[in-house]
Amino acid sequence: MPLTRVPRSSSQRSLLSLTCCVFSVFLVTGAALPALPLHIHDGLGLSTFAVGLVSGAQFAAALLCRLWSGKISDERGPKFAVTVGLIMASLAGLLYVVSMYFTHDVGAAIAILILGRVLLGGAESFVMIGAQSWCLALSGTGSVGKMLAWIGTAMFVAMAVGAPLGSYLFASFGFASIGVLTCGGALLVLPLIAPMQAIKPVRRAEADIRRVLRAVWVPGGAMAFSSVGYGIVTAFAVLLFAQRGWQPAWLSFTAFAAALMLARVCFGSLPDRLGGARTASIFIVIHGAGLGLIWIAPFAWLGFAGAALAGFGYALVYPGLGIEAVARAPARSRGLAMGVYTAFIDIALGVLAPLLGLIANLLGLGAIFLIAAILSLCAVPVAVWLQRHPAGESSP
Repeated sequence: MPLTRVPRSSSQRSLLSLTCCVFSVFLVTGAALPALPLHIHDGLGLSTFAVGLVSGAQFAAALLCRLWSGKISDERGPKFAVTVGLIMASLAGLLYVVSMYFTHDVGAAIAILILGRVLLGGAESFVMIGAQSWCLALSGTGSVGKMLAWIGTAMFVAMAVGAPLGSYLFASFGFASIGVLTCGGALLVLPLIAPMQAIKPVRRAEADIRRVLRAVWVPGGAMAFSSVGYGIVTAFAVLLFAQRGWQPAWLSFTAFAAALMLARVCFGSLPDRLGGARTASIFIVIHGAGLGLIWIAPFAWLGFAGAALAGFGYALVYPGLGIEAVARAPARSRGLAMGVYTAFIDIALGVLAPLLGLIANLLGLGAIFLIAAILSLCAVPVAVWLQRHPAGESSP
């Protein structure tokens, strides 16, 4: 898909609409996080394995749909991809509600819930990849980092707001309210997309798929290593802080997310001005330092400061390396490029983070934060290599 300049005011309105779409999908995703395990374990009386099976179905579907959603976005246009994603999210919410009518048949209820989670995972991929590629087409290469930063910020804010909202709705109205929110939230933002001008898709040759994989794997691999820390903080920070008696333990992730959003608001344009690889190399070091500080911190306030530092550093790694991925990919395959690039994060969170969880059983929770810091710093020489080999020289 070629990058097309549009008037600045139109581009800003489009960015706002697409940000609202991303916010909506991840808001309902976040709302289900605290409610779904309670509904399955306490409401349906099933084991933690069932909780993991249903919850994990969304993330597995999101990973499997990355390349497909990118291909669809390139070939049918990002407007089509975003619209399909919103419809899938609304159907997922509808299935949540339908599952409540089968609580007497636990097997059927779980099957319906898994289907709903699969649809929501697909919706996440279609909306995120479609919104990113649409923004790239609207803005041109000069604002790639800023666009990716704002789309990513919408995701983090939505997840942060969605979790307490889901807890309140579930406690007050039951799991059916999560389904209504999921369905309604997606349908409410559809009118924002309808009047937006579609980007004309360009058919790409099959050879471009191989070119995208060759072009993106280096920045994608660096992103995978630097994302391990994010997975560790989200999964184990609260447990570590509670184990050390640092209360409130939930503030660890809140500090991480708040610092991340602050960095993106204040420095979101830095990758475009300083360069994607250079920005990423600087912020990876900051991220790794924060993880190391959590590991070594003797006091609670220092541990919370480490979480904030880790979030601040992680903020611009994704848009920084994302610029490198986009620049190295064929211009008409940027949707597929973002799908491949984002899939590296899914792989890191799905493989390396659980592996470190097993290591925590042997070495303790604190040790895995040190390991995550070391793994994240492994991405620095890759970022430096990308900086020394600009896209025009190293792209196939």
